[in-house]
Amino acid sequence: MTRTDALLFLMALIWGTNYSVVKYAFAEIDPQAFNAIRMVIASAVFLGIIFGVRPRVQGQRRASSPSVPPAPGAADIFHTPASVTRRDWLVLAGLGVVGHFFYQYCFISGVAQTSVANSSLMLAATPVVIALLSAALGQERISRLHWLGAALSMLGIYIVIGQGISLGSGTLRGDLLMFLAVCCWAIYTLGAGPLMRRHSPVGVTGLSMAIGTLIYVPLTLPQLRMVNWSAVSPLTWIALVYSALFAICVAYTIWYMAVREIGSARTSIYSNLVPVVAMMSGIVFLDEPLSAGKLAGAAAVLLGVALTRVGRTKAALPAEE
Repeated sequence: MTRTDALLFLMALIWGTNYSVVKYAFAEIDPQAFNAIRMVIASAVFLGIIFGVRPRVQGQRRASSPSVPPAPGAADIFHTPASVTRRDWLVLAGLGVVGHFFYQYCFISGVAQTSVANSSLMLAATPVVIALLSAALGQERISRLHWLGAALSMLGIYIVIGQGISLGSGTLRGDLLMFLAVCCWAIYTLGAGPLMRRHSPVGVTGLSMAIGTLIYVPLTLPQLRMVNWSAVSPLTWIALVYSALFAICVAYTIWYMAVREIGSARTSIYSNLVPVVAMMSGIVFLDEPLSAGKLAGAAAVLLGVALTRVGRTKAALPAEE
């Protein structure tokens, strides 16, 4: 197992347990209000790193080793807005609108209007959508083993949560919102590819999230005003901070580190581990029953991930310098 694999498993662990954390917090805070606050927290952390911590650290490194230039393509991030070109800002604005504003709105609204099983199955389509778009745009050439692994992992998720799937008018709106969320995430992932060749995951994620947050928060002011913040329990505040720091700051950074190192198609397949982790956390923390079918589904997901590692994708276009 490589370092990237280990980080992606950590990402899946964070996102999988985040379902239970968020569900707990929704009992006291409106979902859109919860999302707005966690985006503000995450944006503040990212911007603090971009414009505060990293420039000081890099300045100290230059002072100690002035003759050693930074490695090209290293994890340097935007030191000041002046280092971002006008075209970069336009791309970042688009990423903020699609990947943070629309994605977050569709995801939270979709989860609230459909079943957990339906939303999990919709999210399982993420690797397929990303692979299709990546191949169509000429960013990557997808191997047959990768397609097989994606299909197998999606089948595994269906086995894990299949009994809870419901198709009907009652969940149709939520299902459509979840599918839109998947499309937004795919566009967000692929759209950041060119920027990721020149800038770090923290820089791209942080600046695009700050832009998305500036749009998202004003539109959720009614929900924010409705929350009795003085009555919010300490555990709910902990859940909010956990979701901001880990589910966004840490997990998003891992996602884009992996996209830069192994490509979007291979990275996305690891998102199908999230429902498996969510299932296991429900068994451990919520005493949910464990069945042979769930174990078989989890095994299929893991086998699908393994197949995508064997069937490596290839970049169709050379990276920008």
